[in-house]
Amino acid sequence: MFTLQKWVRGALTGASTVVLVAAVTLGAPGTAHASATGSSPIGTFDYDVRGMGVRVPTGCFLTHTIKGSGKRITREFAGVDCAGLAATFSKFCNWRIDFSYADTDNKSYRTSRGSTHPECKGAPLRHARPQTLPAYGKACAKFFVNGKLRAVQCHFVTR
Repeated sequence: MFTLQKWVRGALTGASTVVLVAAVTLGAPGTAHASATGSSPIGTFDYDVRGMGVRVPTGCFLTHTIKGSGKRITREFAGVDCAGLAATFSKFCNWRIDFSYADTDNKSYRTSRGSTHPECKGAPLRHARPQTLPAYGKACAKFFVNGKLRAVQCHFVTR
């Protein structure tokens, strides 16, 4: 019994150390470089593909990642991730992902419209080109299916 308690205590101490190192590494202030990743749920919806009804169940998310420093974006991408049954059964046809940018007054000044992909794909993904924004504000990824907006995920771009 004593050896089991000692082993459990050692395992918990080891796990706590890993969590602490991860928290310090991920959350520690450092250089001016910044990155953000966020997800927004995509609600259940139905749409038609060549006369056939398609239902997208709950369990899919639009995930948007942005990396850079200040107004300089070095990497940006967005994609759809699904979990559970949605991962098995969800396919998106006639999809596109746009990137849009707005200033601190929420006035949109740039949109990078993605191509519409007629093929059906379970994990749509789009990368944006590196760029320097003309103003601080927000950067958003927008997911469309059959021309209809299905999810938006934004990050604030600040000093």
